[in-house]
Parts: sequence; structure tokens; C-alpha cells
Amino acid sequence: MKTLEIVITGRVQKVGFRACARKIAMDLNVTGTVMNLADGKVQIFATAEPIILEKFISMLYGCPRAVIRDIKTIEIMMRTYDEFSIIKNEGRISTSL
Repeated sequence: MKTLEIVITGRVQKVGFRACARKIAMDLNVTGTVMNLADGKVQIFATAEPIILEKFISMLYGCPRAVIRDIKTIEIMMRTYDEFSIIKNEGRISTSL
């Protein structure tokens, strides 16, 4: 198991992207969080087996109405989550990526 911080740029806010990411995560048994950032990006923290995380990231491109320009990932210290949840925090600025 590992945890990734994933930052997605493009048209990913106000298009249902967080809900789509949550559905994909739940289908794949990925735990973590997804939230909008103040700079227009979306930040995801995701924990799962490495191969599952790769599949999760590749499936994000299939979210309808979203236009992904770039996905940056960094492995961070392992975090455990009970589920995959949407955080409704509109004011945070991306820190790590």
C-alpha cells in the first residue's frame, strides 16, 4: 500500500469531477480525499496498492465534462482513510506540487 498526493489541472472544477473521482475510487477500493483548490486545481490524496493507484489515475481522464491538462503525483508518507470522501474546502492553496 502507498499514498499519493495527486494534483490535477485543467477544467476540473464545477464539472462534477470530484464526484466522478469519488465513484472511481469507490469502484477500485481506493481510500482518501478529493477537494477543490483556490487556484482552480483539484487535489486528491489516495491510498491503495500501487497498481490500483495507476488504474485510478488513468480512469480520471474518463470523467465526463472535465478536461484534464496535467496530473502531477508525488508519493507521500502512508495515510489511512476509512473511505474516499469529498472535502468541500474551497480556499486551500496547493502546497506540495
